[in-house]
Amino acid sequence: MPIDIMGLFFFAYRDFVRDADALLEMQGFGRAHHRVIYFVNLRPGMTVADLLDILRITKQSLARVLRQLIDSGYVAQRHGETDRRQRLLFPTEKGRDFFEVLSATQARRIDSAFASLPEQSRENVKRFFAEMTERSDHQLLKTLRLSDSSS
Repeated sequence: MPIDIMGLFFFAYRDFVRDADALLEMQGFGRAHHRVIYFVNLRPGMTVADLLDILRITKQSLARVLRQLIDSGYVAQRHGETDRRQRLLFPTEKGRDFFEVLSATQARRIDSAFASLPEQSRENVKRFFAEMTERSDHQLLKTLRLSDSSS
């Protein structure tokens, strides 16, 4: 049983989110806000429906978080050009700047961890995480450019 990997995963995740959590808390935000900021910056113009599919949360949960991010000026919402019922999400300049700050803290931790590992480690770690993801989401990982695996 991979109990050691599970424990390491817990501690790595705890420390990975610690710095971002502190920055988010200063804005009155939490991890749900971080996830929305992350994906809206990763794929500007995504629909609310696409974001719901990615996050696998209820409309009600997303509505509260999204409203706070829009009201605080981190995310802008526009109607689709061809389908006015669509709600498209874009990061604002403030949202892009905050995303950069949040990402920088986590990128430093990742880069530091990779610094002492063999060159091929980055691809192995990416593959490991892609393999832990539900098969039904593998195409989504490719669409988001998070994975190039052909599985």
